Amino acid sequence: MSDVQKAVRERYAAAATRMSADGGGCCSSSSESCCSAADDATGISLTTGYTDQDLVQIGLAQSVSMGCGNPTTLAQLKPGETVLDLGSGGGMDVLMSARRVGPEGHAYGVDMTDEMLQLAESNKANSGLANATFLKGTIEAIPLPAATVDVVISNCVINLADDKGAVIREAYRVLKPGGRLAVADMVEMEALAPDVKKAADAWAGCIAGTIPVDDYRQILVSAGFADPEIEIHQVNEVPEGGKIGSAYIRAVKPAGGP
Repeated sequence: MSDVQKAVRERYAAAATRMSADGGGCCSSSSESCCSAADDATGISLTTGYTDQDLVQIGLAQSVSMGCGNPTTLAQLKPGETVLDLGSGGGMDVLMSARRVGPEGHAYGVDMTDEMLQLAESNKANSGLANATFLKGTIEAIPLPAATVDVVISNCVINLADDKGAVIREAYRVLKPGGRLAVADMVEMEALAPDVKKAADAWAGCIAGTIPVDDYRQILVSAGFADPEIEIHQVNEVPEGGKIGSAYIRAVKPAGGP
């Protein structure tokens, strides 16, 4: 395990332990909340786009998302589809996906952190959904056969990977021909300070591992994806220098792809 993977695992293991202690909700802790404030008028998180009704439908009292968007909406899931969530954490996006694809579909989540997998299994039990499966593994080596899923989603996780090219190539491998990628992620909008790029804690915090939009697009194209779209919906300044942005990223595996 690389230094970056260790830093990421430690951060998210601690977050899972905290969420479990707080009854499964990341907003219920008085320290280091991982949720954004909600818009009182709409009930929608200003950052992620989840509603209270979304949570109720999968048996959650509070959000367990640590992400930067709502890829389950971005993916436009259909009944009967098979979905894979890269870096599934507490399982919220997997459970939402399982509900949207229905009993005839299935949702998988892959995560490398034991504590997050335990939290996800607990949340699955509370949801009553049978068509969700959580797998232990890394997103650079997905433990599924090739051409297995219709849709790959992810929520602010790919930026945490050392080798983003490997992650995108793996996403391409497990997708069926004609399958689609729909992820929320962080990107670099303005060059970050060198010290920030080297800091393991900044990497684990979804800052240092970001890459420019053009680099992200090139990785998608190099892996074989067609029609890459990257939509920036929020930009934040980093105090030490530079800017990062929240992005919605879509691409398609060509119907004739291997």
